[in-house]
Amino acid sequence: MRVHIVGTGLLGTSLGLALTGAGHAVTLADLSPTAQRLAADLGAGTVGEPEATDVVIVATPPDVAGQAILTALERFPEATVTDVASVKTVLLHEVRAACAAGDLDRYIGSHPMAGREKSGAIAARDDLFVGRPWVVCSDDDTPAERLAQIVALATDVGAAVVHLDPEFHDSSVARVSHAPQVMASLMAAQLVDMPADGVALAGQGLRDVTRIAASDASLWTQILAGNAAEVRDVLTAIRTDLDTLISALDLEPGSIATIAQTITAGNDGYDRIPGKHGQAPQKYAEITVLIDDTPGMLGKLFADVGELGINIEDIRIEHATGVKLGSVEVAVVPARQRELEEGLTSRGWWVPEAVIEHEGQE
Repeated sequence: MRVHIVGTGLLGTSLGLALTGAGHAVTLADLSPTAQRLAADLGAGTVGEPEATDVVIVATPPDVAGQAILTALERFPEATVTDVASVKTVLLHEVRAACAAGDLDRYIGSHPMAGREKSGAIAARDDLFVGRPWVVCSDDDTPAERLAQIVALATDVGAAVVHLDPEFHDSSVARVSHAPQVMASLMAAQLVDMPADGVALAGQGLRDVTRIAASDASLWTQILAGNAAEVRDVLTAIRTDLDTLISALDLEPGSIATIAQTITAGNDGYDRIPGKHGQAPQKYAEITVLIDDTPGMLGKLFADVGELGINIEDIRIEHATGVKLGSVEVAVVPARQRELEEGLTSRGWWVPEAVIEHEGQE
């Protein structure tokens, strides 16, 4: 297909790279001449607005996506237009209110659930969408041939298409993406005035919780504003739970049970997060291996595990403070746990005896 991408940031450029690699003819446009030239230099397509195109993908920031969609519908009267913004309902309302009669059938909102903490074309990757959900928001009035175009493009970049209602999409991403960003940012902000000696105690738990706090502030301000009502509902519910926990920390009678119930509710929610490849979570055995933090050691560990014929289901690495030592937690199916421990020990690896089982996740 002929595909015109409007917006050459992380998502737009990554799409250009992936679609070009899949054999589509991609053209690029961006308000910034430098940004679009960079995307083209990286191989995401050619700069320029075509006379005609089959599909227009709007990959602009959320706060201008609505106008960009309307412009594309007017400029390319035969094209199917989609967007990749992380909010869908507000854009649909904006387009519906302003587009010409009949043009709404050519607009199909979509949202690839992919991204990075880094932004801009320079951070783009051609495999960014591989194995990731790609939400498509269509309805009974959507022409089948236009829907097929969007599904085909999503499939061609390696994504797994999921069909959702716009309102359900926005409610869902508020819980699985938008509110987690806020919570990560709030937690990381607590470190700003903390003495350096205290921050140095940080372990993997803090890194896990705050990883996405490094995300682009301008982009996330737009995302949160675009899905404000849904995010507000989630944060209000969290605030209620926080108030209950804060009161329990006064340690009055009954408080210990409240604290335990809070952690247990988190366990129950965690158990619902999909496991590998979107499958149901599975219990894995986790083997800890202590290794020198020197070149080649991690590769050697993986090679030895492979020679034992055991598949690594998940992996987690933590670095010791002040010592060039790493702790590698290797998750395997429980039936292979003892075999892996004995096999690695016989090959000279330092494997502590304590083994923790956890819910395996990607």
